[in-house]
Amino acid sequence: MKESDQTKDNPLTWDFDQSWSSFLKPAARLCLNTLDFSDLWDEEDSTEDEGTNSTNESSTTCLRGPPAPPPLPPPPPLASPLPSASHKGANIKCRTLKLHWRELQSLAPLPRMTRFGTQTIWAGLEPVHLDTNRLEYLFESKGNSTSFTVVSGRQKQPSVSVLGMKRSNIITIALSSLPPPRLLPPAIYSMDSSVLDREDVQRLQALIPTEEELCLIKEAKAQNPHSPLAPAELCLLTLGEIPHLNSRLQLWAFALDYDSLEREIAEPLFHLKLAMEQLSASQTFRYILATVLAIGNFLNGCKARGFELSYLGKLSQVRDTHTRQPLLHHVCVLLMQLYPQSSDLYSDITAVTKAGKCDYSLVQSNFAQLEALCKASWEQLKILDKAEDKKKGGKMEKRKGGGKEDETQAPEGPLRHRLPKILKECEERLKVLRAVHRRVINRFHSFLLFLGYSKAMVRDTKAEDFCRTVSNFSLEYRTTRQAVLLQRERERQKSGAESPGPNTPAARRKHQQTTKQTPTQENEEQRKLEEVLRTPEPTPRLDGTLPQNRRRMTDIQGPFSRKLKW
Repeated sequence: MKESDQTKDNPLTWDFDQSWSSFLKPAARLCLNTLDFSDLWDEEDSTEDEGTNSTNESSTTCLRGPPAPPPLPPPPPLASPLPSASHKGANIKCRTLKLHWRELQSLAPLPRMTRFGTQTIWAGLEPVHLDTNRLEYLFESKGNSTSFTVVSGRQKQPSVSVLGMKRSNIITIALSSLPPPRLLPPAIYSMDSSVLDREDVQRLQALIPTEEELCLIKEAKAQNPHSPLAPAELCLLTLGEIPHLNSRLQLWAFALDYDSLEREIAEPLFHLKLAMEQLSASQTFRYILATVLAIGNFLNGCKARGFELSYLGKLSQVRDTHTRQPLLHHVCVLLMQLYPQSSDLYSDITAVTKAGKCDYSLVQSNFAQLEALCKASWEQLKILDKAEDKKKGGKMEKRKGGGKEDETQAPEGPLRHRLPKILKECEERLKVLRAVHRRVINRFHSFLLFLGYSKAMVRDTKAEDFCRTVSNFSLEYRTTRQAVLLQRERERQKSGAESPGPNTPAARRKHQQTTKQTPTQENEEQRKLEEVLRTPEPTPRLDGTLPQNRRRMTDIQGPFSRKLKW
């Protein structure tokens, strides 16, 4: 309480060493702006060996996340995740293509209760029943191996110029976007963002004069007291008169950049957390794993319990030996037949695609850099406070006399007074960010164990590589699925055009043509018959093929004329 009162009365006086050491204390709540990480467990706070039980360490942490969810209900009794048809893999009549995946030899139970349950994903997969005869036919090995296959311009100045051409042009270009040099010192003292924005502060950081440049400008000014300085030299001389210019600009830039720097770290972590949730909740993803596992076990003639997910990217490279369709096509067709309620997978795991575009090694370095910037900002604020106290003769009681006296005598503005509070807030947010980063990475390692990865594989697997592999596969699966649906639609339209119904226009036209042709054919046959019967024979003879008593042709009806053929 005393510390808070002292802070209120004397906002610019801080115990900097004690303040920075408080950074190591745990955070109260895992929320960063609109990003909520409060569902991260306390057990995920410590980097531990997954094979050892370290639940006692979690009891000492001060972070209290939500209570652990109840254990997942036991899966329905299944004989085995392998289909019954795959047990016949040893009795394959002919050789089939082999899937060169990385088989998970043993699936040990998870070392502790995790966000994803107590068993690996392979333990809860449903069996997939395959048409082994068709698979054997499609992927029959035929002997030969299948191949998987600034415009700078010199400006004449009637004034004193001592800087080089390149340096002078850089300053001149920067001045075209900055206020006049005479207005820069008040804005820098007060850190007025209405006069100088973040880009202007960045330009000023590039214009900080060196001691050598200031000496040259002052010497030239002394030698030519009546000649004006060039704009570049005047700008550097004006900036050189501001004490601790570099520290002021760095503090100002850190206060303006903290939100964006924090977002660059927090958003990739949030994408990764959401990606793991979407993958673990996707039923289509489980259907795909079960189907590929069943097909691979049959083709390889083994009983593998799982495989490394990097092989999913190779499904489009394996083709059957008859139709030359990729294995991914057959997996897609099987899923649409066995699981018609399945989705295209890609639309279910949008966060995986976003996480695959992030570089989590860069996230780690950005976080370390942000910590260093925060610590350096405290040191720079301490330097500014000492310089201002020395300038005022060390009369610290002036600060306790009221805010009005400070505002009239001190050149600093509102942002300058709020710097200690801003840095304190950044320090607290860094605590949250540190806990979020540690827990998300530990949860990712736990997720890889849930997928059946070994500890060595977990250490060698990068988050961005894993997410990119799954994202690329889901995109290929969606494309293949759309192609299969389009092909089925075309076949349906083609079968409908070949066999029109009785009430369709094509059927009616065909019936009319048949009706018109039938009487013409009957009349022609009757005419030929009458012509034959009327022709007299040269000599009478007995013909056994004709009846003895003939009837007249007029009694013969048209429909019966087809029976009287010679």
